[in-house]
Amino acid sequence: MEEETGNKREKTRRKVYKLPDKDRLMRSAVAYLERYSSSSENLRRVMERKVARAARAHDREPVEFSDIVAATVERCIAIGLVDDTAYAETKASSLRRRGTSRRQIEAKLAAKGIGKPLIDRVLAADDTDETEAARRFARRRRLGPWRTRGSRDDYRERDMAALCRAGFGFDTAREVIGGSRDPEEC
Repeated sequence: MEEETGNKREKTRRKVYKLPDKDRLMRSAVAYLERYSSSSENLRRVMERKVARAARAHDREPVEFSDIVAATVERCIAIGLVDDTAYAETKASSLRRRGTSRRQIEAKLAAKGIGKPLIDRVLAADDTDETEAARRFARRRRLGPWRTRGSRDDYRERDMAALCRAGFGFDTAREVIGGSRDPEEC
């Protein structure tokens, strides 16, 4: 399709959406899961967005395809492509290694559709303590004892605020910012 704008001729391409069917949606789900790890709820949301785009392109209602979406997600769970427990454990350990607080891990997992009981079970199994996670965060962001520019005292309040915004408690922030580097780091 060509459109003229002023004296310029521009070619614009529009994506041609095909109506979803069981096989097409399953191929799409597998392609998505090859690239990204996902929870079942997140996969359902992704597939619903895909179906909604295609349905709108064909002047159809996305609700007409909700059974196909549900069947696709259930099939992915049944054949082991999606495992909410494994996803939650992997995501939580990855976030902990980066120095993410318990509060932020809970929020991120909940946003991906993981239920509160599973989140609590995964975080109960986590052996990283909150202070250690805060130290990792401060080291990564170069806060407190890891500050390389400026006086540490001048930035004390700002560094503590950064830790608090990251979901760590005030006492934990004060301990980490007021503490010293680990002896084995030097």
